[in-house]
Amino acid sequence: MKRFKKVYIEITNICNLKCEFCPITKRSPQFMNINTFDSILNQVKEYTDFIYLHVKGEPLLHPQLGSFLNSADEYKLKVNLTTNGTLVHKVKDKLLLNNSLRQINISLHSFDANELNFSLEDYLNKIIDFTFEATKNNKIISYRLWNLERDIRSIEKNRHILAILENAFNLNYKIEDKLIDTPGIKLAKNVYLNTAEKFEWPDKALEQSDSCGFCYGLRDQIAILVDGTVVPCCLDGEGVINLGNINEESFYDIINNKRAKAIYDGFSNRKIVEELCKKCDYRRRFSK
Repeated sequence: MKRFKKVYIEITNICNLKCEFCPITKRSPQFMNINTFDSILNQVKEYTDFIYLHVKGEPLLHPQLGSFLNSADEYKLKVNLTTNGTLVHKVKDKLLLNNSLRQINISLHSFDANELNFSLEDYLNKIIDFTFEATKNNKIISYRLWNLERDIRSIEKNRHILAILENAFNLNYKIEDKLIDTPGIKLAKNVYLNTAEKFEWPDKALEQSDSCGFCYGLRDQIAILVDGTVVPCCLDGEGVINLGNINEESFYDIINNKRAKAIYDGFSNRKIVEELCKKCDYRRRFSK
């Protein structure tokens, strides 16, 4: 049986921010209901140990987030989620008291990508306070700064953030110095900082196109959008490569259909069969 390292489940495609690096979806705004979520978990539980509650949208906005996490616990699935961090202090009890939640990725670069009515210090201090509580409850926190430029390894735009983190975690070194040789470091027990270059979401309108390459889509990961549409990976935020709908046919049939097999076999032979994949900027990281 095919196993995935992660299955992305988009519990909402609604977000409270408008980040420049994350195109606003053209799909109808929607929250997944708990019955649909339970049905999905029942089908994917044999194919993975980890679910990720995001594709587009801000998962912490979902009014039934606590129930979703409880369902994951009942199915013995571990949960990772990615958030912009603006709501962690408001829903912390739902997050910290649940056994299924394993890791929370916080995109700190979201702050600079928006015009917000609060300061960077206020934003970070709430996240840091949450982090200390989370680690006491054996949660993993990963801070992300995925806003570096391609041509240089500079993190000048993040120095204010790094200074606040250095002070909060009582570090006796400059984070910037550590990041010269590595994209990620450990700040404290169960607390990590990861940096990466900016990337463009795949779009058929992009000019650069490749016919040869590799990706882990349908190999290590797969994604299910809020309406049940199954896509090869978490970067198909518009459901362009529609493999089927899990509300209408079984997950087994979807991952074994003709289109899914063509994508998988193509990547196995370093051939790209889908037009969207040919235009994927992120995929090129695996081809280097």
